[in-house]
Amino acid sequence: MSGTLYGIGVGPGDPELLTLKAARLIASCPVVAYPVLPGTDSFARRIAAAHIPPTAREIAMEVPMRPDRAPAQAAYDTGAAHLADALAAGQDVACLCEGDPLFYGSFMYLSARLSGRFPVVAVPGVTSLTAAAAAAQRPLAARNDSVAVLPGTLPEDVLTARIAAAETVAILKVGRHLPKIVAAVRGAGCLDQASYVERASIPGEERVCPLAQAPAEAPYFSMILISKGTDPWL
Repeated sequence: MSGTLYGIGVGPGDPELLTLKAARLIASCPVVAYPVLPGTDSFARRIAAAHIPPTAREIAMEVPMRPDRAPAQAAYDTGAAHLADALAAGQDVACLCEGDPLFYGSFMYLSARLSGRFPVVAVPGVTSLTAAAAAAQRPLAARNDSVAVLPGTLPEDVLTARIAAAETVAILKVGRHLPKIVAAVRGAGCLDQASYVERASIPGEERVCPLAQAPAEAPYFSMILISKGTDPWL
């Protein structure tokens, strides 16, 4: 009998936001896998470290982050092959993923490669979206509000148009795109309604401020929230 592949969302950064189910599965799987940028440590592993048993075999999958998709796709091919070997041998595999495995999560690429051959289970995790709202202490949405989730990688004119058309906006994948995003938010007339959240929930590293006061450079784990108050809830 083959093993089961578990795509486990480990949450946005605070180890205490790991779900009970995630902790149980990580502790019970003989193989623990996780993506990692070349030359760095795995953030997902750091979040879940307390629950990884010393006897577990760990598979670190190096995945480059570049505009060209080919290197990452090749890395997922290689990673999926390693996971397939373990699964074919009857071993359950816990694949760690920051946030939620199916919300901009790396696990989706592995699931697509392996779900036709092995049992695959996605275990939801706390997303950076809700963690950022909690850090900013502002509702993500209320009453009849709709929420637009936008990647900061979009062109500036597209961002401006979508921000202008939305009621509440969350912009992810900020990083090096921050100057372009600020320009788009300003162009949509929403700068005064925007908050900048950096490393939401990560102990000792979280930062929240108005977007107009954001630093010149932003880490990958940052987000911008815009609430226009279209539907008053108080």
